[in-house]
Amino acid sequence: MNDETGRSESEARRRAAERRQEADRRGREAGASPGDLPSGFERHEASEGRKRGTSGAARPETRRRDPEQGPTEVRRVGYDRGRSRGASRGLYGSQVSGPNTLRAAVAELIGTFILVFTGTAVAVAALLERPTAGDFYDSLAIALAFGLALAAVVAAIGHVSGAHVNPAVTLGLAVTGKFPWNLVPVYVGAQLLGAILGAVCTWISYGGEARSVANLAATFPAAGVGDPRAFVVELLVTFILVFVVVSVATDDRVPAAIAPLAVGFALAAGVFIAGPVTGGAVNPVRALGPMIVVGQFTAAWVYLIAPVVGGVLAAALYDRFLSDAQAPE
Repeated sequence: MNDETGRSESEARRRAAERRQEADRRGREAGASPGDLPSGFERHEASEGRKRGTSGAARPETRRRDPEQGPTEVRRVGYDRGRSRGASRGLYGSQVSGPNTLRAAVAELIGTFILVFTGTAVAVAALLERPTAGDFYDSLAIALAFGLALAAVVAAIGHVSGAHVNPAVTLGLAVTGKFPWNLVPVYVGAQLLGAILGAVCTWISYGGEARSVANLAATFPAAGVGDPRAFVVELLVTFILVFVVVSVATDDRVPAAIAPLAVGFALAAGVFIAGPVTGGAVNPVRALGPMIVVGQFTAAWVYLIAPVVGGVLAAALYDRFLSDAQAPE
C-alpha cells in the first residue's frame, strides 16, 4: 500500500513538473519572460477556482517561489493599467488591437459622439437662450457639460478602447510608445465621424437656428483675438487635459476609480480657461465636426495643430521625466 501511495505521489509530481515546463515553453514562444506568466500549476489552480465559482472579474492572487529570494512571494496574475506588455494594450486595461480593433473604433466613435453632442447641444441652447427648468444655460453649464460628458465616457468605454475621444490624446500616446501607430488613423477617423454625428444631432435637436445662428457651437477665435494667441491658448489647455489623462491612465500607482473624474475635471477646466478666447475646443475633432456641418472653417488650422502639439508635449513630459518620480517618504 505504501509503495502504491509513493508511486502515485511521484507520478503526480512528475505531471505537475511537465505542466510547468509546458507553460514556460508556451510563454517563451509568446514572447513573455517566465516571470511575467503564471506557471501551469498556477493556471490550473485559477481554472479550478473558476470552476468552483470564483468571480472572473477579480485578479486572483497566486503564490510562486523566487529562487533568488527564497521565501514565497505573492504575485497578482494579470496586467497593470498603464505599463502593459505589448503595444496592443490601451488605457484603463483596454485591448485595442487584433480582433478588438473594430470594437475599440466603434467605442471611440460612440464616445466622441456623446462628448460632442452633449457639449455642443448645451452650448447651442445657451447661445439661443433656450429655457430649461428656469433660465437658459450660461457659460458655466457649457464647461460642466463637456466635463461631465467626458467623465461619463471614460467610465463607460475606457476599458473597451481607452476612451481617447481626442486625436491629441491618441497622438500623444503614440509618440511616447503607449499606442500603436498603425491604429492612429483608425482611431482618429472614428473620432472625427463621431464628432460630425454629434454636430448633426445637435442640429436636429435644436432646429435650423442651431446651424444658422449658433453655428452648432463651432469654435472660432473671439473678436479681437488673433490666430497666434488662439494657438497658444488651445495648446495650453490641451496640455492640461492630456497631462492629466496620461498621468491617471498610464501610471498604475493612480487608483483606477479616480480617472473619470480627474479627466472630466481637466476638460472642464480647459473650457473655463479657453472659452472666452477660443471657444475652448481642447480637441481637434470637437472643433472640426461642427465646422464641417456648418461649412465654416475660420482659423481651422489653429484647432487642428495647437491641440496636437500641446498633447504631444504633455505626454512626452510625463512619460520621459515625471513617470519615474517617487514622492518623498
